[in-house]
Amino acid sequence: MKKIDAIIEARMNSSRLPGKVMFKIKNKPILELLVDRLRSVSDLKKIVIATTTNPADDQIVSWAKKKKVLFFRGSENDVMERVLKTAKRFKIDNILNITGDCPLIDPQLVSQFIKIYKKNECEYLNNCKYRSYPVGMDIQIYPTKILKKSFSQTKELRHREHVTLHILENEKVFNHLNIIAPPEIYFPNLGLTLDEPLDFKLIKKIFLHFFSRRNEFTCLDIINFLNKNKKLLLINNKVKRKKK
Repeated sequence: MKKIDAIIEARMNSSRLPGKVMFKIKNKPILELLVDRLRSVSDLKKIVIATTTNPADDQIVSWAKKKKVLFFRGSENDVMERVLKTAKRFKIDNILNITGDCPLIDPQLVSQFIKIYKKNECEYLNNCKYRSYPVGMDIQIYPTKILKKSFSQTKELRHREHVTLHILENEKVFNHLNIIAPPEIYFPNLGLTLDEPLDFKLIKKIFLHFFSRRNEFTCLDIINFLNKNKKLLLINNKVKRKKK
């Protein structure tokens, strides 16, 4: 049986919004909100923060120690190496790869994707090669050995910075399983990730609306809420997303 563990990439020195992973909603950092949602996924064994050796990230480490969250410190710029070393340190064979700026990630979606991954022999399961889910609902699962293979095949900075980019670009080398959103949550232009201050404004409104349900609300719940309150969709609809 395949065992899946989560690795969350997180650092303070974001080029667009420094310190964003520690922005607080109801006195909880974004990173904690994300970890809490992932902790509700029963199929996940370990959740590890992959942060950097930069002193700026001491704040993340202090928080992780206080909250008893596993962490590893590695290279700031070679993120692929950092994730690999995190996997080695914690003996992770299959990685659920999440970035720390996606606090609204849907635990039910994660559970569904883990079940699909366990039933298939794919080397890379994802829902982001062909954009159909909202940005911020990105889920990637793959064996650590496949990331090692990718690491050995590229030294390009863009590949080392964006962990799975080399795998994404080489579908003939790596066996992909690309998941497309069902119609009810097909919303590729919706930004639910934290890139800019306007994103934080929207994310905060969503969390506050669903606060009583904490980790139970889903991607569909969010979409239904926003469709009933269409003015909220205008908050961050002009934010330009980086293409990885």
